[in-house]
Amino acid sequence: MAANHILRWGLLGTARINRAVIPVIRESSRSTLEAVASRTIDRAREYASEWNIPRAIGSYEALLDDSTIDAIYIAIPNSLHAEWTIRALDAGKHVLCEKPLALSVEQVDEIARSARRAGRVAAEAFMYRHHPLTHAVQKMILDGTIGQLRLIRGAFTFPLTHPADVRFDPALGGGSLWDVGCYPVSYACLLAGDGPSDVFGWQEKSESGIDIAFSGMLRFPGGVMAQFDCGFRAAFRAEMEIVGTTGVLRVDRAFKAGADSRLLLTNGDVTETLRFDHEGPYVGEIQDMTAAALDGRAPRVTLAESRRTVEALTRLYASAAA
Repeated sequence: MAANHILRWGLLGTARINRAVIPVIRESSRSTLEAVASRTIDRAREYASEWNIPRAIGSYEALLDDSTIDAIYIAIPNSLHAEWTIRALDAGKHVLCEKPLALSVEQVDEIARSARRAGRVAAEAFMYRHHPLTHAVQKMILDGTIGQLRLIRGAFTFPLTHPADVRFDPALGGGSLWDVGCYPVSYACLLAGDGPSDVFGWQEKSESGIDIAFSGMLRFPGGVMAQFDCGFRAAFRAEMEIVGTTGVLRVDRAFKAGADSRLLLTNGDVTETLRFDHEGPYVGEIQDMTAAALDGRAPRVTLAESRRTVEALTRLYASAAA
């Protein structure tokens, strides 16, 4: 249990995404940012100075050994997520780990065992799952606003132009499906309320061997179908389309909701723009983790959901490789 009902955070790694999470932790009335760890003390000190973080720690292990830290935010290459999530749990820390939580179902199961053994929370950092935009979509599906759900389509693409980016390295869990395709796939599973019964995947590989573009189809129990594409070689798109028997929902900038996100409802020839509550894209994620760690509330993104997503992604990769 965190001291004085405040969750004391440490950053494991100095990834770019930290800059979006750091202000949210600081703005939370129940959180404090205490330390950052890097693989060298010089890098940790440089980063701590840049972001005004109280303490710099020169190894990941030392951060986990620090008794003044309650929760670890992990944003390092994908291939290291499961290992360091498990090590942090075994050290008695709560863990918020960037997606994908793991690269295999077996790794997710090992994380779940570690969380149970340690009595700590482990959650995958899919920030869109906590945003009012997503909640509005879920409510309309449940309320029957578009009738019976039939088809889900999603896309997440952007041009990745830096050859040295870790997302081009297969040894580090690179690839567009792991990096951005996981969003429309997890979104489809969320709305369908289940994992897919059947999948089909097609991929285009880069010179380094990762999927630079991926397209897939999923069929869910009950007959709902989903289609998606993702990749590192097309213009920016981050959208979902949800088709029912009577209407269609379109979500623009669905995965990192902001001022330019839109929610559109089409019935027949009439399209209207729907209102939803606006907040920062990472606010709900930190609030959810804080409540789970301090109050014992189940995290919104459960390990069962993470297992479902990872299973779908690995099956898609297997299909594309066949």
